[in-house]
Amino acid sequence: MLVVEDEPLVRLVTVELLEDAGYEILEAPNAKLAIEILESRPDIRIVVTDVTMPGDIDGVKLAYYIRDKWPPIYLLLVSARPLEHPLPEQARFLPKPFSRNQLVASLGSFSPV
Repeated sequence: MLVVEDEPLVRLVTVELLEDAGYEILEAPNAKLAIEILESRPDIRIVVTDVTMPGDIDGVKLAYYIRDKWPPIYLLLVSARPLEHPLPEQARFLPKPFSRNQLVASLGSFSPV
């Protein structure tokens, strides 16, 4: 699984929650690095990304890019703000702040790959 979050503390907490739940995690601080990781790691099946990130590619644009290039990858977008744009097909949204149980339940809603 790949976690994309520009805020270091939020990324650290999210990664720890997911590792405690038994997931193996890679992490990226921005969409550009996330794409580089995805291009080199065909084993990634889930991406959890923040919606609001600095740079040219925010989380929603990243999700659409991933959906176009790697359709089987499951997408979970998280944000403290309401969504202003529609999500790609079969992507899920989880509002921040979230608990470990909410995060794990959101991931459990994805069908196995």
